Amino acid sequence: MAVGAMFPGSISTFATSSEKCCLDFQVHCGCPQIRMFKSSTTRISLSSIATSHSQYSCLFSHRRFMRRLHSTAISPSIDSSQSISKLRIKCFLVSEPASSATIRTLKHDKLMVFCKGHGPHSDCVGIDEKKYESHAEVFSGEVLLGQAATPDMASQEEVSNGVSNKGTPSELAARDVVGKASAISRNWVLPKRWVIVILCFFAFLLCNMDRVNMSIAILPMSAEFNWDHTTVGLVQSSFFWGYLLTQIAGGIWADRIGGKQVLGFGVVWWSLATMATPIAAKIGLPVLLFVRACMGIGEGVAMPAMNNLLSKWIPLSERSRSLALVYSGMYLGSVTGLAFSPSLIHKFSWPSVFWSFGSLGAFWYLAWQRFASSSPLEDPKISAEEKKLILGNNIKKEPIKEIPWKLLLSKAPVWVLIVCHFCHNWGTFILLTWMPTYYCQVLKFNLMESGLFSVLPWLTMAIAANLGGWIADTLVSKGVSVTNVRKLMQSVGFLGPAFFLSQLSHVTSPFSAVLCMTCSQGFDAFSQSGLYSNHQDIGPRYAGVLLGLSNTAGVLAGVLGTAATGYILQHGSWDDVFKVAVGLYLFGTLIWNLFATGERIFD
Repeated sequence: MAVGAMFPGSISTFATSSEKCCLDFQVHCGCPQIRMFKSSTTRISLSSIATSHSQYSCLFSHRRFMRRLHSTAISPSIDSSQSISKLRIKCFLVSEPASSATIRTLKHDKLMVFCKGHGPHSDCVGIDEKKYESHAEVFSGEVLLGQAATPDMASQEEVSNGVSNKGTPSELAARDVVGKASAISRNWVLPKRWVIVILCFFAFLLCNMDRVNMSIAILPMSAEFNWDHTTVGLVQSSFFWGYLLTQIAGGIWADRIGGKQVLGFGVVWWSLATMATPIAAKIGLPVLLFVRACMGIGEGVAMPAMNNLLSKWIPLSERSRSLALVYSGMYLGSVTGLAFSPSLIHKFSWPSVFWSFGSLGAFWYLAWQRFASSSPLEDPKISAEEKKLILGNNIKKEPIKEIPWKLLLSKAPVWVLIVCHFCHNWGTFILLTWMPTYYCQVLKFNLMESGLFSVLPWLTMAIAANLGGWIADTLVSKGVSVTNVRKLMQSVGFLGPAFFLSQLSHVTSPFSAVLCMTCSQGFDAFSQSGLYSNHQDIGPRYAGVLLGLSNTAGVLAGVLGTAATGYILQHGSWDDVFKVAVGLYLFGTLIWNLFATGERIFD
């Protein structure tokens, strides 16, 4: 039974039922006391409306709970010069018995309800703790409504304890603080774990900017220094010599001393090597090869260090999305590098690419030193609530002192990661380093066109990686096993590229070739929610070392694949290059689906 009443100039009520009720407030400064709103399920008394500066506080009480007082502070955004504000509130219902409150959410408008115990150490989500019956509700318009039911004996610390929705704080008013109800803060604070993710995103953005600029600059450089295909392949692959050396070492280093120091070192090191590249090239080929190898040393520690950081900062429910966002930084780095390199070369010559890109590392390093920590335990500014959320999965977060190599290498899922990482990276690194050359020599694009069309596959990867991360986390949250999710995502990441690369020998137009390349790389990005998330699944404590192991095989594929492509092109065709990559994708799909697991196998 719905009851409606109208208080002119102050409140109107409407459209209530046993399942939902809504209040539509039109609040005037200094409005009179409001009496009662009634529905067939529960009875709500609106005690008073008080004004304070430019904010309004409304105190509610549920008459059904006679021994306890529910009170709420609501602070809509109201300019002090305004005399009227309208706030629409969607109420929830409290059912019997009084000692065990149940919240019924309104499904429309994607209304979200968060329940939280009122004690200072509470973290109950979804139902009350049967202690103080506290709950909080997020309204459309991003107004956070906190409700507290506090008994007489509650301490002031318990009364004033805040409720938050991922960093948005609110202070609850209870019976012994009526009359000085605190306004709810509307200021949104980015959770610290996502600060780490975003900083890692920009580190990987710089990583691939500094890496792919050579794939564009190699065209004028090879013309200036008279390099043939074999020499070009040697220059391209020299990066991987150093990259290979620091994969396992970077993982061990990160797991022992923390990812912050290791990733910071890596960015500074590869940025300096990037800036030194033009000087080295003019001195001679051996010096250039050495500098490119040094650059690889710096970038080699990035992935193990990042994996170590995220294994400590990110809970399982956000794992795929966070990794996808970080790796999309790599793809957008390729987009940025490939998009801007041709223009810089055209206006200022090829050395300008290395100098400008390399200098950006200094700005990132300053932000990294100010905001990053190796783990939540080391961060002095993280909230207690977020720390508890992160550490609540009972994973040991302290640095490890000894790597159990025999144990790690005795497990089949570790070898699956190693083999499949090799299969994946063979095709990925060929496209990374040789795509502009393919566009220029086969599709007959000029330098500007080669750079611009090379952007499309990487832009697609950035979008697809985040889409895949969202799909994977959604499937896990709906109860699909982590093993099945990882197998599904990686199968897409292998079979998609295999299909589209196999079509390149049949296309008849440059547009079709670019489309195949773009689709191939787009499906490849689903690997971030498969292969690249699996290290943290099977051994979160050894995530850095495990990624170092598998990525060593991946880098070896990059070294062999990049150099072999130059050799194959000397004696064969691009069709032969793509056939090898397709064969490895298919082999990786078979091994992954037979032996991979998403279950934790290391404590």
